[in-house]
Amino acid sequence: MNRHDLDALVAWYARLSPETLDQMSRFYAETVRFRDPFHAFRGRDQLQRIYRSMFGSLQEPRFHILRRLVDGDEAVLIWDLRFRFRGRDWCIHGSSHLRFDAHGRVDYHRDYWDASAELYEKLPVLGAVLRLIRRRIAAAGERG
Repeated sequence: MNRHDLDALVAWYARLSPETLDQMSRFYAETVRFRDPFHAFRGRDQLQRIYRSMFGSLQEPRFHILRRLVDGDEAVLIWDLRFRFRGRDWCIHGSSHLRFDAHGRVDYHRDYWDASAELYEKLPVLGAVLRLIRRRIAAAGERG
């Protein structure tokens, strides 16, 4: 992987849309391994389906790459995913650990983000329950 490969990937993510998804083969290996808090699979076609679903479910989703760290054939991207859902603005903060193959394409992609803090706790009923549980666990830790 060279910096040009990473720069091109970051630029692609900045303009990611249903129309640019067909360019994924330029950046991702056919047998890419992917994992996030909700999915674990192998295959570029499945990754495209996940992104198509995102565009079908969310309004105006956009990745904003805040920082990148590179070490050899690996990189970490720190990002915000901003979108609208049911009339409300949302932002998920996370990071992606990427590994590149000999052709400069991503063959491993793992996303790290806290589904509880970033999504569930912001929902009206479930969020209140999760925040209460989190406070009780923190209080128990302070006592013990």
